[in-house]
Amino acid sequence: MIQAPGKLFIAGEYAVVEPGGSAVLVAVDRYVSVRVAPAQRHGAVRSAHYGPQPLRWERDERARVVPEPRQRPLDHVLSAIRTVEALVADLRIEPRWHSLDIASELDDADGRKYGLGSSAAVTVAVVRALDQFYGLGLTAFEQFKVALLATVEVSPSASGGDVAASTFGGWLAYHSPDRAAVAALRHRVGVLAAMRAPWPLLQVTPLPAPSGLDLIVGWTGAAASTTSLVAEVRARRLSQDVRYETFLAGSRARVQDLITGLQQHDSAAVLAAVRAARNLLIGLGAGLGIEIETPALAHLVTSAERIGAAGKASGAGGGDCGIVLAPCGSDLEPMLRHWEQSGVRRLPLAAAPTHERRDGAVRMIER
Repeated sequence: MIQAPGKLFIAGEYAVVEPGGSAVLVAVDRYVSVRVAPAQRHGAVRSAHYGPQPLRWERDERARVVPEPRQRPLDHVLSAIRTVEALVADLRIEPRWHSLDIASELDDADGRKYGLGSSAAVTVAVVRALDQFYGLGLTAFEQFKVALLATVEVSPSASGGDVAASTFGGWLAYHSPDRAAVAALRHRVGVLAAMRAPWPLLQVTPLPAPSGLDLIVGWTGAAASTTSLVAEVRARRLSQDVRYETFLAGSRARVQDLITGLQQHDSAAVLAAVRAARNLLIGLGAGLGIEIETPALAHLVTSAERIGAAGKASGAGGGDCGIVLAPCGSDLEPMLRHWEQSGVRRLPLAAAPTHERRDGAVRMIER
């Protein structure tokens, strides 16, 4: 069984969707799991997402993956399969039929998503499973690039930060490549050549966990669409270019402050950077007329501040999760009691371990 973890953004939301934009994320210890087995005559995917019947796929006359029914829209699982199959063709490996069984810990018993990056996690898990199935021997960095190529086919505005967290695990700093250029490269030269080419601006840097601070996660119970919120911000910023450029500059500075604080094990600097990142997001939402920090998220944060902790929305906001960093040994009971009263549920999450890197890279940079 192959697994990939979910993720939480700590800082850098919205700004990271710009080419070269930066963010800090942490992979969390809830997973999407994939089992792969040989199949006969057609491919199949079994997942609660598809209902009781498996999704079947075949190959067309050009050996491309085609779902049944053919008019089915492309999703992250299909895109991951299609991208790896294209890589297999580029490598002149004989294609094989396979069946995938997918299970997820990234939603509740009713199927409501927590906002932990399930799309990225399933994409990475499928890429990783098919890498093993075909014996491709991809490095972790190559797996990431294949997964991001698959992601931008479905969500062109996706930053890839969640894909990086699901691939590498642990805490990390991420600088996004130009995904439009990456997608164009794939369509011009194919998946193999695009994977092997340098991707300017891309950086993935492992970070130490915050020293002297505990990560606490609260779920508001309200689902939010990251894709819709990012698209709305990008549409509205066109009339607010000066203000948006100020936000981008501020986000770069706060993310760098957070990175420095983590690397120097300076808990006070980390808390200050998280508070400043929260204020930036509130200002962005107010300036563009978009509710990024909902009342439930605001209550989550103010309850944290009362015990000397720092918190903010994680990801695009509008619901989903908020994160809190609290000094180790803090009495969390007053905060958690207020959360319960406002309908915020604590999720028992911790950082997922760093995924073993077969390429031995500690800092991965593409210029």
